[in-house]
Amino acid sequence: MDLDALITRRRAGWARLRELSRLRRLTGPQTDELLAEYAQTSTDLSQVRSSSPDASMVSRLSVLISNARLSMVAPSGKGIAAAGEFFAASFPAALYRMRRWWITVALVNFAVAVALGAWLVYNPVIENTLINTAQVQQLVNADFESYYSENPPVSFGSLVFINNAWVAAQCIIFGVFGLPVIWVLWQNVANVAIVGSLMHANDRGALFWGLIAPHGLLELTAIFVAGGVGLRLFWSWVEPGPRTRLASFAAEGRTAVGIALGLIPVFFIAGVIEAFVTPSPLPTWARVSIGVLALGLFLAYVFTLGRKAHLAGVTGDLDRASLGDELAVVD
Repeated sequence: MDLDALITRRRAGWARLRELSRLRRLTGPQTDELLAEYAQTSTDLSQVRSSSPDASMVSRLSVLISNARLSMVAPSGKGIAAAGEFFAASFPAALYRMRRWWITVALVNFAVAVALGAWLVYNPVIENTLINTAQVQQLVNADFESYYSENPPVSFGSLVFINNAWVAAQCIIFGVFGLPVIWVLWQNVANVAIVGSLMHANDRGALFWGLIAPHGLLELTAIFVAGGVGLRLFWSWVEPGPRTRLASFAAEGRTAVGIALGLIPVFFIAGVIEAFVTPSPLPTWARVSIGVLALGLFLAYVFTLGRKAHLAGVTGDLDRASLGDELAVVD
């Protein structure tokens, strides 16, 4: 084998492999090119070793192939960078873009909860058909408060996290159909309203708010976000705008998946507060202040980073390079 001829013929390919290996993000075509150049360079190294074992060339090609292999199989830095970009721009931008949906859901649910709770307080005969007097006394005098401390904090927090994540997942998954999202939200708000009315009717309203507010402010907001996203997903194919129904639903579906992933740490934080702060011996004002702070930080995150990213053109959907090519639609 003529080593000089090989170098002349393959110099551009090796340079391209080196360039691709250094890129932080690759498009689909660039990934295909990286794999092709990696395979060809591996063949080049094999030929050099078998036919013209030049030590410097073997070392040069070995390093080049090793760097390319690391780029393909150990993208930890890229994963960290992608996660950072997601939580710094994509996730908050998606929340900001959909703010009208989940804020509306939050306001409607709050209004329904207050109206239902007040109606139950002034119409106790309704609750008497759901639960007897002994059960009411057990709930308001013992069960409601002990619920937050009867299990070890770690296991209790894990159960709370799983339950809340499941409720949010239902809101987003059922968003395809629309009405089931409203049913999931109704079940959640009705449960809060019923328990709250029982506590208020038995002069335990302060205890109710002191225990529900620390974690509930952030937790319920995250559930309302999921509900708003689910309803927006439904509306994306009902009223797709200038896009086709499929394109509109696909875009909002991808964004919904991203928001679902982004809500995981939000529910984790809410679970930690519910497991460790809500049942803690801290005074009520301190526990509620922690809940208010958690909600305030979440809203500041959405309306600062989210607004900034949204104004910069970030939508929460995948970028154009990641989406690849699209087929033209002919009317």
